[in-house]
Amino acid sequence: MAKEEKFEEKLNELEKMVNELEKGDVDLDDAIDKYTKAMKLAKECSDKLKTAEENVNKILTENGKEEDFKVE
Repeated sequence: MAKEEKFEEKLNELEKMVNELEKGDVDLDDAIDKYTKAMKLAKECSDKLKTAEENVNKILTENGKEEDFKVE
């Protein structure tokens, strides 16, 4: 079974693709391919952040009311 890439790995790959596309040294077919892959990675990263935010909100909420986060 293939190991799922970590968020940071996906973000680094996305940044690399964006930089390559911004340089403009990519032919059209490669640019379209990179753009498609970059959009997929962007969605995966966005979904991961949304899930993380929801999990944090669940942790911070007890008995239906939001609790202050205290570091001791």
